[in-house]
Amino acid sequence: MADPAPNPSFRSGLLAAVPIAMGYLPIAFSFGVAATRAGLTGAEAFLLSALIYAGASQFLALALIASGAPFLITAFTLAAMNLRHLLYGPALMKRAGPGARRRYAWAWAFGLTDEVFGAALGALARGRVGFSEPFMLGLGSGAYSAWLAGTAAGALAGGGALEGWPVLSAALGFLLPALFLSLLLSILTRTQVPVIAVAGAVTVAATLLVSPTAGILGGMVAGALTGVLGREGRE
Repeated sequence: MADPAPNPSFRSGLLAAVPIAMGYLPIAFSFGVAATRAGLTGAEAFLLSALIYAGASQFLALALIASGAPFLITAFTLAAMNLRHLLYGPALMKRAGPGARRRYAWAWAFGLTDEVFGAALGALARGRVGFSEPFMLGLGSGAYSAWLAGTAAGALAGGGALEGWPVLSAALGFLLPALFLSLLLSILTRTQVPVIAVAGAVTVAATLLVSPTAGILGGMVAGALTGVLGREGRE
C-alpha cells in the first residue's frame, strides 16, 4: 500500500472538494431563490452566504427575518445552531497529530462546514492524505466558492424560479443532510455506532418536543458525552 502524500497540495484540496461542490451548488441555488422570494435583494442574499455560510442556519435566518423576529433573537438562534463548528478545528488537529502546522488556521478554519470537516477527517482516517494547510485551504475554498456561486445564480433567477417545480424544490432540501450522511458513513466504525445512535435519538426527541435548535444542541451534547464515556470505558 502506498504511503499517503506527506504534504497534499492546494490542488489536491480543490479536487477533494468536487463532491461537496456538486452538492452545494443546487442547495445554494435554492437559498438564493428563497432569499429573493422573502424580499431580500440579490446583494443581501449573497452577503448572507458570504458571512454566515451555513446552509440550515441561512434558511432559518430567512424564516426569522420574514417573521419580523428581533435582531438579537435571530443572532442568538443562529449562533446556538452553529456552536458545533467550534469543535471541528480541535477534533481535526487531534487527528492530524501534534506536528501539524497551524500557522494559517485562522484562514482554513472558516471553511470547516459539516461536509468539509467530514471530508477532511475521512481523508485522514483512510490514510489517503496527510494533513497540510494548503490541502485544507483548497478543500475549503472549493466548497465556499460553490456555495457563493450557487447563491448568486439563485438570486439572479429570482423568487419564482422553482414555483413550477415543487418536487425539485422539496428534493433540494434533502441534498445537504444526504451529503453529510454519505461522508459520515465513509468513516463509520463499530465503536462510533452507539455515539451516533444516542446523538440521533436525542436530536429527534428534542426537536419534536422542544424545537429544532434544541434538537441540534441536545444531539451535540449527548453525542459528545457518549463518546467521552465510551472512550473512558475502553481505557
